[in-house]
Amino acid sequence: MSTAAGHIVPFFAPDLFGADRGALLEAVHEIGTGAAQKFILGERTAQLERALRDRLGAADAVACSSGTSALTLVLSAMGIGPGDEVVVPAFGCAPLASTVIACGARPVFADIDPHTLTLNPDAAEDAVGARTRALMPAHIFSMMADMPRFRALADRHALRLVEDSALAQGGTLAGRPAGLWGDAGVYSFVQVKTFGMPGEGGMVVTGDAELARQVRMLRNHGQDGTRRFVHHRVGHNSRFDEVMATFQLHRLDGLEERLARRAEISAYYSARLAPLAEDGIVAPPTGGDGRCHYVYTLLAERRDELRAHLAENGIDTHVYYPRTLPAQPAFAPCAPPGARWPNAESAARRNISLPLYPHLGDSQVEHIADTVYAFARRNP
Repeated sequence: MSTAAGHIVPFFAPDLFGADRGALLEAVHEIGTGAAQKFILGERTAQLERALRDRLGAADAVACSSGTSALTLVLSAMGIGPGDEVVVPAFGCAPLASTVIACGARPVFADIDPHTLTLNPDAAEDAVGARTRALMPAHIFSMMADMPRFRALADRHALRLVEDSALAQGGTLAGRPAGLWGDAGVYSFVQVKTFGMPGEGGMVVTGDAELARQVRMLRNHGQDGTRRFVHHRVGHNSRFDEVMATFQLHRLDGLEERLARRAEISAYYSARLAPLAEDGIVAPPTGGDGRCHYVYTLLAERRDELRAHLAENGIDTHVYYPRTLPAQPAFAPCAPPGARWPNAESAARRNISLPLYPHLGDSQVEHIADTVYAFARRNP
């Protein structure tokens, strides 16, 4: 793709699955015309679950309809409900709060680390109270949360640890994969995630076989998978599509290569943009343990001006969370009046994400970095 003026480097690439078009069409035909006529929770879903379970070394992996649904299933399986509290980051995606509320519990917002933008363990511990049942840190953008400290914190206070690793598949910290630090972790397979697909889907991963059994039951209206129309619990409709399972099995072999390309692009951005901190543009660090290359996010003091400059030069960008969660009308009733989360508020004001996907060409990546650099140095 040309990066000359008038040609857009898209943030959400329309050709993300272009190389896999034949495999996708074949999956639709194979599942649609198969003798079993099994379109959800069939053998392909089971194969995908086993593949990810074995890849991670987990006790089990349970496919479901989305990353959001995965969080809901985990919280439900843990028995979290009315009267309970769950500590969550004040900055991040809506499901961090909405899934807690949907279970009848209350999200308690804690501030984030100003550098990683993930939940601050000290702030989380300060938020623990008599009704706290769980901690729910989230990996965000390209950084994993400080899971060793959260694991220790959860153990110290006898809390459940739910790891929102929806956008961190492929990341590791201290040799342990994202998703396996908590009592349960979740992945999302939506388009732009590191193991994204052209549809909705998610996965619960856990080292707790009994918790996995409960999640598996809850995802299909409380049925145990052996006797249909016997409902052991009030469950959910959170089932996985066989076409998408077939497609994900096809793409699994190439995941490491795609992750490596994402990491390569991220490293180039960081090397080029590191000097701009003095100009009010802060880039993530190069390399390091606990990195997950979902999107590449800068913190820019003049975020909106930078975004306009990039657009003028044919580069599409995205601002993921322009408000903190406590500032959202849906979640404000859960926040104490007058409370502040200064690091979360700063991140909401300054964050801007650059294109990051495996088939970005080198010339495109260079053009993006050049354009950010030129903005910073020409607009002191």
